[in-house]
Amino acid sequence: MAASSSSDARSPGTPSPDLAGDAELESWLDTAREAAEAAAAVHAEWAGRVGVPDASWKRFADLVSEADLVAQEAALSVIRRHHPDHVVLAEEGDAATTGLPDGPTPIWIVDPLDGTANFLHGHPMYASSVAVARSGRLVAGAVTASALGHRWWARRGGGAFRDGEPIRTSGIRTMKGALVATGFPFKEPDHHETYAGQLTRALRAGAQVRRGGAAAVDLCFLADGRFEGFWEAALQPWDFAAGALIVEEAGGVVGRVEGGPLPLASGSVLAANSAEILDLLRARVTGGSQGGSEGGSEAGSRG
Repeated sequence: MAASSSSDARSPGTPSPDLAGDAELESWLDTAREAAEAAAAVHAEWAGRVGVPDASWKRFADLVSEADLVAQEAALSVIRRHHPDHVVLAEEGDAATTGLPDGPTPIWIVDPLDGTANFLHGHPMYASSVAVARSGRLVAGAVTASALGHRWWARRGGGAFRDGEPIRTSGIRTMKGALVATGFPFKEPDHHETYAGQLTRALRAGAQVRRGGAAAVDLCFLADGRFEGFWEAALQPWDFAAGALIVEEAGGVVGRVEGGPLPLASGSVLAANSAEILDLLRARVTGGSQGGSEGGSEAGSRG
């Protein structure tokens, strides 16, 4: 059984003693950033050289290209060089994703190219995502979006950063006027009808909804104040691991759409700039009772 990576309202704080010391966490963060950069360098090299006709289909509506595979090998080479005794879970592999071991051996969770369809079409919303977990909790992560020119990273208890500057989530506390990111469960036909209802309810609540096609980037945009919330019906750990930690360390919160904490396992993801927006967004997309006052103040700003 996978241990929880976060609580519904967990905020940044001092790492638990069983996670790692500051020096070790910094070392792992350095590796995560280096691995994400290595994958992003492949993106830059291959951009414009491959398109949809050059890709293959892993399953329904799920593309994979040579760029994904080369980027993954670049990222994994960095991880193996620095931490040969660690475990790796990567998107272009065959590991089961129902849950990750929650023992003390660090586990690296890698998406070498989040937003493959965007990449193949020349759309700039794509990124590499690298995170590491220990004892069932995310402890460091990095996302590099080469086409956007941005890099985000965080370590447990150390805050979140974009391009070297500290970031915080926005101060908006009402759904009216909130900018909310989402992702279509296009790979999961069984979720289509449920998701359509969720989207309708979010729109009726007055939220401005955006869909970019790369969950890792969506979560980073939430962390740096561009979005107030995010939800998706079906994601894998590599889709959200680094981004979820970056959100938490920027002052945000994460969980499941259906309620409860967010484990390192496949399923829904709900994230927000605050517990108030998390409750409001969950209530709207699920059709449940309102979890907070819609009339909250819009304290703070997006920046």
